[in-house]
Amino acid sequence: MLQGKKVVVVLPAFRAARTLEKTYQDIPLDVVDDVVLVDDASDDATVEVAARLGIRVVTHAVNRGYGANQKTCYAEALALDADVVVMLHPDYQYDPRLITAMAGMIVSDIYDLVLGSRVLGNTVRSGGMPRYKYVANRVLTAIQNVLLGTKLSEFHTGYRAYSREVLEQLPLNANSDDFVFDNQLLTQAVGWGFVVGEISCPTRYFEEASSINFARSVSYGFGVLGTSVAFRLWRWGWHGRRYSRERTVRVYRHRNGTTARSPGNQTPLQGPRCIREELMS
Repeated sequence: MLQGKKVVVVLPAFRAARTLEKTYQDIPLDVVDDVVLVDDASDDATVEVAARLGIRVVTHAVNRGYGANQKTCYAEALALDADVVVMLHPDYQYDPRLITAMAGMIVSDIYDLVLGSRVLGNTVRSGGMPRYKYVANRVLTAIQNVLLGTKLSEFHTGYRAYSREVLEQLPLNANSDDFVFDNQLLTQAVGWGFVVGEISCPTRYFEEASSINFARSVSYGFGVLGTSVAFRLWRWGWHGRRYSRERTVRVYRHRNGTTARSPGNQTPLQGPRCIREELMS
């Protein structure tokens, strides 16, 4: 708990067996109430390591993609009655000790969404980010700031904290199941008027840390540009599904068997399916 608010950390995992334990050991469990790992059909020992550590585990029967993984993460966190949800990659690239600060910015009721920025503090290159990724990050961020009317230091970090209201209200199921999901969610939050904050977050690039290859990076870059153009068209009056106020209804099942629905939605829900594995202690 943090100021009476429940904090849940979600770990979207794929082949994280080598780095998961180090990541988990640095999570401030005096503040975090629950940790949920969603494994996207890894072919290594990710699930076994998580079970040994006592982490709550949810598994996808087949690999569904980074965005689909996060959709499951957030549904599970909301089902656990989270007030604040922090998304942390289990590859030890981002520092888990910043969870307290990020969650604190949410419970202060000043920010709705907080980004762990690799650019603030000027440590991104010393942390090992490849030069081509750094250049692409800066160029894409500059373009997005112009098209979205924002002044963020970067749009592409994978370390984020959300208020419950953000995850309940945005139509997340309208977003991609791939890597561009993060960017689409952030543009939705900007478009809907949620307040976005940033905190400096040093990162580590090393052999075991997950990273998309050059081809996937190019695909992601075009996806970001497409997302930004779609946002600008929406601001000019085009009504795209991703920004619709008639939001995609989500349903999630509590462990006691009851079914919950995002508030404000009246239609029955057809939610994404996953295979749940209960916490193995």
